[in-house]
Amino acid sequence: MWALTVSEDPDQRWDDLVRFWEAMDWPEGSRVEIIEGIITVSPAREPRHHLIVERVQRLLYSVIPDDRRMFQRSAISVPSCLGMFIPDLLVAPVGERAEAGSHIPAALAELVVEVTSRSNAQHDRVSKPAAYATAGIPLYLLVDRWAPGGATATLFGEPKGDVYRVLRAVKFGDPITLPDPFGVTIDTGEFPVD
Repeated sequence: MWALTVSEDPDQRWDDLVRFWEAMDWPEGSRVEIIEGIITVSPAREPRHHLIVERVQRLLYSVIPDDRRMFQRSAISVPSCLGMFIPDLLVAPVGERAEAGSHIPAALAELVVEVTSRSNAQHDRVSKPAAYATAGIPLYLLVDRWAPGGATATLFGEPKGDVYRVLRAVKFGDPITLPDPFGVTIDTGEFPVD
């Protein structure tokens, strides 16, 4: 059994959370994140989720420059928001800071992609974009299979504080284009709908 004693000092609290997150033996296949200072364990994703991620990943591989890397299920940290997130995809420049250790500083990411699951949709819509914007990540693509009005894909950009501007929003079936340096159009009609 593990017990976590958390300091009142915000910097020490973050260090304690990360140490606990790194040391635990979490259930295989689960996604373990720190969201607003709370360690959150999500179940393994289902095949339809992976099909969407795989489709976006294939398109991005065809356009990302050689000095960038794409990471799938790598942790990125936003200490100021007490967040350690594991996006479905992220693109960051090549370099020691992006390839060393158990997590990548979120400020290095240039694009983050999240595909919602029924159990985590609210985090992907609210907590994560606020943290990603705070970190200054230029683009956030949210593929929301569980949006209240029907499945959507939304591209957020121009972060200011903890808020993004909606650059494009489409219903599944319509294309969505990522701006340069990606310059790729994603056909959401190829995404499975539940």
